[in-house]
Amino acid sequence: MKKIIIGIGILFFLSSCAGIGVDRSESLIVIDAGHGGHDGGAKSNGKLEKDLVLQISKKLYKELKSEGYRVYLTRNSDRFLKLGQRTRVADKKDAKVFISIHANAIASKKHFNHVEGVETYFLQKTRDAKSQAIAARENASVLQGTDKLSQNVIIDAVLNGPKIIQSHKLAIDVQNNIIKKLNDEYQGVKDGGVRPAPFWILVGASRPSILVEVGYITNDKERKRLFTSNYQEEIVEGIVEGINKYLDNRKRELGF
Repeated sequence: MKKIIIGIGILFFLSSCAGIGVDRSESLIVIDAGHGGHDGGAKSNGKLEKDLVLQISKKLYKELKSEGYRVYLTRNSDRFLKLGQRTRVADKKDAKVFISIHANAIASKKHFNHVEGVETYFLQKTRDAKSQAIAARENASVLQGTDKLSQNVIIDAVLNGPKIIQSHKLAIDVQNNIIKKLNDEYQGVKDGGVRPAPFWILVGASRPSILVEVGYITNDKERKRLFTSNYQEEIVEGIVEGINKYLDNRKRELGF
């Protein structure tokens, strides 16, 4: 009788643990592969950002699908999308997470091999010159025809919403897990940290949204790694584990 009671207790415990996680099939993740078409993004040594981020985004799509999530790619080919096309589906289909994939670059050739690292951004104004410069570069292709005043008014309105706090939490979970996965396999991977920046792509989706700069395409060591399948897969696994952690924590916070 005692064994039966213990056995029932174990089964109850295991079933309770199984209920802690998020129902993946009920969660839509939208992946935005930055740039595309006429907009190649950053480039170095014959390599283009638009190609790299599409490769990673496709791998991320497959990995998230294998985890049971519903997943949507804003682009799965070499084409340019306007800002509204990138974010609209996240709102229409009530996505749990919007994640935009990019690669970083610097202008100064003499510093190419001194600047590297993975960075994850969430929407916020900042006085940090580096974050402002990176946001300005990424925003250039999607803000044509929008005056500065309109940009600031819209950003100010979004910054007052609750999605900023959740985006910050998501960014922390994703960044930490990417760095952990990469450091398990590679030496000297720099953690660029979680940073606030006024990325316009993160304004459009009214849900937790982050932008991941997977590395610097202008850094020789990092560029070579970034264009290898194994390095891309480690990045992808880190992003997936970060999303899992964020959504599981979110479920606990909401008490369901």
